[in-house]
Amino acid sequence: MKRLIYRHLLAVVLFLAPVFVQAQLKHLQRVKDVPPHPRILLLAGEEQQLKANIAAEPAWGKVHQSIIEECDKLLNVPVSQRIMEGRRLLGVSREVLRRVFFLSYAYRMTEQAKYAERAEKELLAVSAFSDWNPSHFLDVAEMTMAVAIGYDWLYDKLSSASRESIKRAILQKGLDPSLSNQNNSWLRSSNNWNQVCNGGMTYGALAIFEEAPEFAKMIIDRAVESIRISMNEYSPDGAYPEGYGYWDYGTSFNVMFLSAIDKLWQTDYTLSQIPGFKNTATYMANMTGPTGYCYNYADCGLGGSMLPTMFWFATKDNDKSVLWNQRRYMESDRKFIGDRLLPAILIWGSGIRLSEINKPTEMMWAGKGITPVALMRSSWTDPNAIFVGIKAGRASSNHAHMDAGSFVMEANGVRWASDFGMQDYNSLETQGIDLWNMSQNSQRWQVFRYNNFAHNTLTINDQLHVANGVSDLVSWSSDAAFMNAIIDMSKVFEGQLSKSVRGIAIVDGQYVALRDEVTATDKEVTVRWTMMTTADVAFGGKNVAVLKKDKKTLVLQVVEPLNVTMKTWTTVSSNDFDAKNPGTTLFGFEVKLPAGTSKALTVKLIPQNAKRTGGKTPELKEWPK
Repeated sequence: MKRLIYRHLLAVVLFLAPVFVQAQLKHLQRVKDVPPHPRILLLAGEEQQLKANIAAEPAWGKVHQSIIEECDKLLNVPVSQRIMEGRRLLGVSREVLRRVFFLSYAYRMTEQAKYAERAEKELLAVSAFSDWNPSHFLDVAEMTMAVAIGYDWLYDKLSSASRESIKRAILQKGLDPSLSNQNNSWLRSSNNWNQVCNGGMTYGALAIFEEAPEFAKMIIDRAVESIRISMNEYSPDGAYPEGYGYWDYGTSFNVMFLSAIDKLWQTDYTLSQIPGFKNTATYMANMTGPTGYCYNYADCGLGGSMLPTMFWFATKDNDKSVLWNQRRYMESDRKFIGDRLLPAILIWGSGIRLSEINKPTEMMWAGKGITPVALMRSSWTDPNAIFVGIKAGRASSNHAHMDAGSFVMEANGVRWASDFGMQDYNSLETQGIDLWNMSQNSQRWQVFRYNNFAHNTLTINDQLHVANGVSDLVSWSSDAAFMNAIIDMSKVFEGQLSKSVRGIAIVDGQYVALRDEVTATDKEVTVRWTMMTTADVAFGGKNVAVLKKDKKTLVLQVVEPLNVTMKTWTTVSSNDFDAKNPGTTLFGFEVKLPAGTSKALTVKLIPQNAKRTGGKTPELKEWPK
């Protein structure tokens, strides 16, 4: 075993020396020796604080009990097997992380051997896998984190033979593959892979620290430098380029990393102070509407969820208002046992009482960056409140769609303007779709849910948006009488339009106004305005659509131009690789725009209980800023 460790140490020194020598000088001296096991996230004896919190706060007791009940079910479940899904082992890795984290938590909190014994079986099973699929390194990262937590938290309960097998697996199947250039492009990437993989490797290094301290220090120091790249993506205001779902993924593993190193050395090397990162919880708190649905732009599902990471931010920044939605989830009957990081919520939330969580004071959040976003609402407490989200950015960024200017809208507890969100990757990859090529002519843009034809935006002459065209959030205002955001989409239509600017507003808390100001090039163009909904749609005249759902009603009125004919487009794709979209309607109108002319397209979305809806929507230059 020592020969194996020395070989790894030599390899990592040779690999890291040219790149990270300055980082080592800055950080390695601060990475001191570590305490004995357990040392990852929760030190020995700290269980008592969690137990006190569980006893004092019923909501925490409910979370704790749900984990214990799930662990009792896991006792008789067969151990995981190395079963690939397409090119991924990720589903297995994630389930192993869930099982091991849950079972290890249950053992530490109850001291019942049955939980440790079941976790040990899981750890030995995955340690015996041929590999953890390094060609898709997320699989390795999550598996390494899982095995590291189990090895660390159950160290005193594991047999010496089990320790040896698990430790060897962490080195050979987790850390060693990260030294290969074939597997570690994530070190230089700016997306969620960087966060997840650096987090997983750091946990592996922490678990085997005393066996190879210099090797472990190198891995951790590498992570401290590399993860900055992805954390810079939150700049300047906290908007996460990849949207709600990948915020949950990337940011959660980023925080697992920060929490672990800060626990041991009382420093995170100022990483949490990177511009935008400390503000990102506010962005995320605003991303969920009164319905509980998130603003699901990019590759994302619709449902909002419990986010353990938010409790870390609330404690770190001493701002419990970001937990307003989390409080609602915790007070519900949902158990969230599918969240593989759920035990961390009891660590990060220790000492927080639900009664201390107050609603946010601001009704609007807007942020620039790679994917600028504006989020606004008429109330945080009224279930019938209006909620609007709109985005800018570019289609060629990671996980993005051709959805510049697309929006969602809620009122009266209904999501009226919707987004299809993502399609299962494997369903497309197995059909040979080149899904991760973001260039203009990529097959990605043939996928119905990913191109502009299926989003709540404009389309010109039935053409795709310009993939590298950048749209920008140019202004916004939280004025209660005319809360608004304006996006310049001109570069998205380069060669198609001379100008395209879109504004969206909540007017007097009563209704939503949407205004596009467009200018044609030297050729006549057809401008298509679309909105996707899960409501029933009926046309009440040339310029009116009446939407009905859940016994609620919303009227969409085209204010200008008046001479439009409402129409629908099918949401059933002719491509055999596209997902089905039952229960959806895509509707809107088309306008001819003569060469060199300008036109405004103004639409009102009027909830059934709205009052004072007859006001004129001013030109965008007159909107409050």
